Amino acid sequence: MSKELKLPAVEVQQSPGRKLYSFAVDGKLVHRFATISRVNRHEDGGLHGYQRPEVLSHIEEIRNYLESPSPMVPNAIVLAFDSRVRFEAAKGSSPTDYARPGFITIPVEENLSDERKPGFIVDGQQRLAAIREASVERFPICVTAFITNDVSQQTEQFILVNSTKPLPKGLIYELLPKTTAQLPTLLNRRRLPAQLLERLNLDISSPLRGMIQTATNPTGRIKDNSILKMLENSLSDGALQKFKHPGTLEGDVEPMLELLRNYWNAVARVFKAAWGLPPRQSRLMHGAGIVSMGFIMDTISDRLHDSYIPTVIQYETDLQPLKDMCRWTTGHWDFGGGQLRKWNELQNTSKDIDLLANHLIGQYKSLVWNRPAPKAEKTARAARR
Repeated sequence: MSKELKLPAVEVQQSPGRKLYSFAVDGKLVHRFATISRVNRHEDGGLHGYQRPEVLSHIEEIRNYLESPSPMVPNAIVLAFDSRVRFEAAKGSSPTDYARPGFITIPVEENLSDERKPGFIVDGQQRLAAIREASVERFPICVTAFITNDVSQQTEQFILVNSTKPLPKGLIYELLPKTTAQLPTLLNRRRLPAQLLERLNLDISSPLRGMIQTATNPTGRIKDNSILKMLENSLSDGALQKFKHPGTLEGDVEPMLELLRNYWNAVARVFKAAWGLPPRQSRLMHGAGIVSMGFIMDTISDRLHDSYIPTVIQYETDLQPLKDMCRWTTGHWDFGGGQLRKWNELQNTSKDIDLLANHLIGQYKSLVWNRPAPKAEKTARAARR
């Protein structure tokens, strides 16, 4: 049985022969009149369609968000309609020279096969799949559509829409501390590290103040991703983990910051000659150095577990024995077994980070681990003398 869906819409004349239609519709209805044209090859070897396969994990993330208390999806999906869909201008309306209000009419036929539906999803397939599966009665969405019988025009628009450069990840991470909404899992996990990074980069008392390179601080010496990795490692299974709220991705930020400030102040003191230089001049400020020294922070904090938050002097005392064997700016690292690496040959790769971190932890445990742990009270008095 054939029906029609008549919806208020605005027709926009963008350029000669190019019109767009903007309207709202319940997302749960879209599958009744629009389908996905996935990329596939027919037996003749020709490439047909233009949509990528659905990403199930991403759909699940969106669905969970849609089922939260107050979801909002402001970005419109893009549909391509064939000529069975028509627009009628509203009578008595006051159009501009490029836009006029009216109604868009979409034929809806029960049990119509996908290839015969009048609409194709150019952009937004995963959002629509999530809406379809979400446990919500309805979810209105914004739609931008165009009408053409030319499949090549649909393909062209798909390429243009999906090849647009996304927001830089660094900017997204910098924006995370300002958000409170439920986000995809990866971004949720990075919200607390991003919050700590922001404070480390902005707080007057931070030894890293202004030194972290972000979208709004492009002159920083240390890559933001290196700091984020260091923080994520510690939050996952290191010194910062004890400040996290069990079963959540949140935690007590102030004690975390105190520990981080104390440790990196100690690093700055012990390795003064290598501190604050550009990464090309100091591997301490390089990704390999930052992440590896993060593991040392966790190891020292483990040894000093009797101190809730070790002091700068405690960290400095435990770092001092490592000073003479570190080659941050000159010379060669001696990783044992005849393996020598020039100081600036270490790269920001998992292999080199593991090599450096394991070497530093091994040296620390050999030189320091079995010593009596310095007491906070004694080191504090020593600092005052």
